[in-house]
Amino acid sequence: MYRVSGFLALTLGLAAPAAAADRQSKHYTIEQLMGADSIGGMSWSPDDSKLIFTSNRTGIANIYVMPSSGGPATALTSSVKETVSAIGYFPNDERILFSSDQGGNELAHIYVRELDGTTKDTTPGAKHVARFVGWVEDGKSFFVQTNERDPRYFDLYEIQADGYAKTRLFENDKAYQVRAVSPDRRYVALSRIVDNATKHCYVYDRTEAKLIQLTPEGKPVACEPQTFAPEGATLFYTTDDGGEFTYLARQDLATRTVAPVFKAKWDVQGAAFSRDGKTLIVSVNEDARGRPYLLDAKSFAPLAFANPMPGASVGLQLAHGKPLALLRASNGSMPGDVFLLDLKTGKRKLLLSAQAPGIAASDLVAGEVVRFASYDGQQVPGILYMPKGAKKGDKRPAVIHVHGGPGDESAIGYRPLVQYLVNNGYVVFEINNRGSSGSGRTFYHLDDHKHGDADLDDVVAAKKMLAATGMVDPAKVVIQGQSYGGYMVLAGLAFRPEEFAAGVDLYGVANWPRLLANTPSWWEDLRRLLFTEVGDPDKDAEYLRKISPVFHAEQIKRPLLVLQGQNDPRVLPVESEDIVAKVKANGVPVEYVVFPDEGHGFRKKANQITAYRAIKTFLDTHVKGGPVATTPAGSPSAHDVSSIGDFPIGK
Repeated sequence: MYRVSGFLALTLGLAAPAAAADRQSKHYTIEQLMGADSIGGMSWSPDDSKLIFTSNRTGIANIYVMPSSGGPATALTSSVKETVSAIGYFPNDERILFSSDQGGNELAHIYVRELDGTTKDTTPGAKHVARFVGWVEDGKSFFVQTNERDPRYFDLYEIQADGYAKTRLFENDKAYQVRAVSPDRRYVALSRIVDNATKHCYVYDRTEAKLIQLTPEGKPVACEPQTFAPEGATLFYTTDDGGEFTYLARQDLATRTVAPVFKAKWDVQGAAFSRDGKTLIVSVNEDARGRPYLLDAKSFAPLAFANPMPGASVGLQLAHGKPLALLRASNGSMPGDVFLLDLKTGKRKLLLSAQAPGIAASDLVAGEVVRFASYDGQQVPGILYMPKGAKKGDKRPAVIHVHGGPGDESAIGYRPLVQYLVNNGYVVFEINNRGSSGSGRTFYHLDDHKHGDADLDDVVAAKKMLAATGMVDPAKVVIQGQSYGGYMVLAGLAFRPEEFAAGVDLYGVANWPRLLANTPSWWEDLRRLLFTEVGDPDKDAEYLRKISPVFHAEQIKRPLLVLQGQNDPRVLPVESEDIVAKVKANGVPVEYVVFPDEGHGFRKKANQITAYRAIKTFLDTHVKGGPVATTPAGSPSAHDVSSIGDFPIGK
């Protein structure tokens, strides 16, 4: 299965946003913007005549089928409560594998939609997580990993396509992540996080009952298995050994010889072979946009394949037996349209438009990658969205959005909240502060043990960059973020209390000692990463308390909006409840929105609409009309929404 992650963007000077002055855009409601379709999980049928995909067009993600040549789509699932995510067709018939959890609790299982429309859980049981790994070459069985035996570790199982009998192939004892299985089932490719600088690659030889470490010991290197060769015993993996960015390499497991396969100026993020084994598809994160490359599977020579849509992030999935591909493209003005691409002629045909009805793409803002010199001269990238019609002297309000992670990356793509804010006059800057991925190994580690400080000061510096455009009022700059970005919001208000006009915290960390002591059981490997990047609660207790906003909440004096999923297994609701209570005690305007049927992130469309409308209303009230001084608790501007139980629920 082909995976694409990350995106490409052009580095622009700060003068570029002046082009926004060309025209005003029509104003849209959040309901209109949320009418855009979110399409994923695309899969060709065994004979290439049909396509399935996941869509949230009804408010809840379900699976649809359509002719691969184009035509109407028909719903195959009809969930009205839980999100359904397509994995793909069975290789030899039209049964379908899909994944689903319960209310965002992340306890996903792997299900089959049978030919008669009924469903079966192939990974039954309570309180465990199941993840799809891949298909056996003959299509008669597939591999999954689950933590049903031990909640800390994921074992590898093979499930038969006929009858769904399950056999354990590999018992995990050190929080390895299973990434691939060789065609003959002899080798299991694994990765394991050692610390935030090192991820080792391994293969487990089932014939010899021996674990083989492929990466050098004692040397920081990030390695991730991708796929095995269709024949023989060769593993393909990405690694940054010897450089700033990851590249694709291969290792012959019989001779242990290693050879590079594909290098780019940016991170190679994924690789997979076509079903016929003739083509190797490589995904590269080119400066915040994804770009696919095609290589000959034998010689690894690049095949003639121009970037089909340079202005967008592109994902590609090849047909099984025809020179065709599915192409999905997205940027801020294109929500993720799906095209049928003829690989011989280069011609493409629109199969699925994700654009919301009645929304003109010309009224939306695609987003531009810009770089600025931060407080110490370090170049920091981000994606700038400037409203249509913006001009120097406007003094507009602005939102600086911080991604999750800590080490994630904001990328070019369609996000309804961003377009909603920009369409209503806000400048939005999605910062990829130091510590973000996508800009090389050195940049990624610049925030180690400096969280809520070195990275936060990049956000403060971004405020000055926005003001320098002449279009932003520095007194009306808001900090916003989700997950780790939510932590940055709270840190910004607590540790830089005069810098931001307000904060919007989506399920952010308030108390690091508590969060690190209560990570999900299946986070055994990620716990090591967090302990070495952020801090160890046993060894670094004093430091973690120092950087936790909940212990410094008395310093928060600017309005705060907090949004939280009640079923979040990562950032527990108590994180938000505590900070809300403490900020309210300061006499500061604070609003709290809780979604009882969501987890870490809001997936149901009705909940997203409620959340995004609440954000805009909060910003209009406390920022757009002018900076707000702290007001006594109980005043008309200090209100609390403790639940959304009275709102319609859906996705």
